[in-house]
Amino acid sequence: MRKKTALAYAMAIFIFASSAHADDENVSQFDAIKTKLLPFYDNDWSIYTSATAIYQGYPSFHAAYSGAQSLPASSQWKNIEVADLFIGRRLWQGGVIYADPQFYRGFGLNGTIGMAGFPDGEANKGGTDYIYPLLARVYLQQTFGFGGPTETIQRGPNQLADVVDISRLTITAGKFSYTDIFDNNTYAHNPETQFLNWSFMDSLAWDWAQDSKGFAWGGVLELNQKNWALRYGAMVPVYKINGDSFQLKGINELDHAVELEERYSIFDNPGKTRFLVFYNREIAGNFSEALVMGGDINAAIAETREYGRGEYGFAVNIEQQLLDDLGAFARLSWNNGQNENFGFSQANESMALGLNLQGKKWGRDDDVIGFAVAMNGISNAQRKALQAGYTTGLIIGDGNLSYSGESIVETYYNYKLADYASFGPDYQFVLNPSYNTDRGPVNIFAARLHVEF
Repeated sequence: MRKKTALAYAMAIFIFASSAHADDENVSQFDAIKTKLLPFYDNDWSIYTSATAIYQGYPSFHAAYSGAQSLPASSQWKNIEVADLFIGRRLWQGGVIYADPQFYRGFGLNGTIGMAGFPDGEANKGGTDYIYPLLARVYLQQTFGFGGPTETIQRGPNQLADVVDISRLTITAGKFSYTDIFDNNTYAHNPETQFLNWSFMDSLAWDWAQDSKGFAWGGVLELNQKNWALRYGAMVPVYKINGDSFQLKGINELDHAVELEERYSIFDNPGKTRFLVFYNREIAGNFSEALVMGGDINAAIAETREYGRGEYGFAVNIEQQLLDDLGAFARLSWNNGQNENFGFSQANESMALGLNLQGKKWGRDDDVIGFAVAMNGISNAQRKALQAGYTTGLIIGDGNLSYSGESIVETYYNYKLADYASFGPDYQFVLNPSYNTDRGPVNIFAARLHVEF
């Protein structure tokens, strides 16, 4: 019964929306529904809901051995359902409050353990067998315009309709995901309808602050201009790996990120490049210190864990329209790899390339087919720790390691059922899962349903 939650939710929206229509051609049928149901609903409000259901698994694969954080070699299938309610309310000129109650049920493959480039972007590290409610986001946003030309922003999830100065400063403070604002990409950022693998969804070697559900407390400053934007963020890290408790001892214990976004056109085709640098100070163990200590590597790493361990790195994120119906993206990320990864995944370097093609050529303008490849790697220090039996990190640990880069190929098809619903298959081929040539390859299949209202 509980496994049908998001599917039932999706079907209810589908039936409800199919019976509705907008009297004004400039008003979407969903805005028309909201206006009729909610008399207060106007441009000072934004209310959206969405639901995603993903069924994913793989047949058995070869493994010379398995460890505490290995993907099981026997066949496995899991399902995840996520439903969100996005609420926004204008408080005053330029000031808005947003809240996102979320309902989550299910587990990623093996409880979201076993691959650095994990295959399901909707899976978090805190899965449940029952419907788990949480306040995923709650934050204030204040925008200050500097005059000059303006642009119109359309209403959407966590976005009010507005006319704003192109030259503006936006301040965001509260609980949200770092990647709500940073590391965006038109072609690879949304696992609800695009690539599922973490290697394509975000810059894998950016170890951004997050709890087990993917959110954290902090603030962001964003300066926007016509052809560029500059962002600075500071977020509070969790107290322990894969934890949910936040503890801020001082300003020096924040996770910092700076991103410069450049916008341009090549032969009238728009493109963007984002340059991101980050510096984190967290409770983490040091690989080299632990290896020198000898004995059990997991106990040694635990003994070296202390506040103030520094982690730094960068990410380059490119998107480029090639034709009216074809777009490309690339991601390159790296971190120094001397300490345990703490937030996102266990990767010290990652490179990803991909293409998205809309279905215009076969008469399905709103359909999208995607194809991408990625290569992930780890530092020499982390390799030695994994070879010594390190199995208490974020997401991987086979108990031994015959090292090679983790290689991933993914393709998906997103079939548009209606303006508010899509469905499609996804396939991933993973060579050397968890950087280990003694295990795999793995063939991962998925079916995904998404609705939004």
